Amino acid sequence: MFRAASSASILLLATSLAANAGGDPALGKKVFSRCIACHEAATDRDKVGPHLMGVVGRAAGSAESFLGHYSEAMKSAGGAGLVWDEANLAEYLRAPRLKVPGNRMAFAGLANDDDIANVIAYLKADPKP
Repeated sequence: MFRAASSASILLLATSLAANAGGDPALGKKVFSRCIACHEAATDRDKVGPHLMGVVGRAAGSAESFLGHYSEAMKSAGGAGLVWDEANLAEYLRAPRLKVPGNRMAFAGLANDDDIANVIAYLKADPKP
């Protein structure tokens, strides 16, 4: 019962975040400053975490340069078909440990829907602001 309720909550959350899609890349860059210690988005340089350049549309756990460093949970999620589209990114940015249980990302997530939409807009922007 709890699992069904959790799934329904995540679906509702994803739907509400999708309605908020189309954020501001410049504001997203400011929010992304919380991520920059572990991730790069403007280049393909890996840090503690994989680079996020071109992440939108990419399968989870599939950045070629980071293949030997992904958690089994992230590789399994990608193998099971998880692709980082806007809805999946929104869910992951909100609650990484719920979206991909067992992943190694230490960040707890973003609570603000606008911040999430803005980060996604920043990740999608090419060139980056």
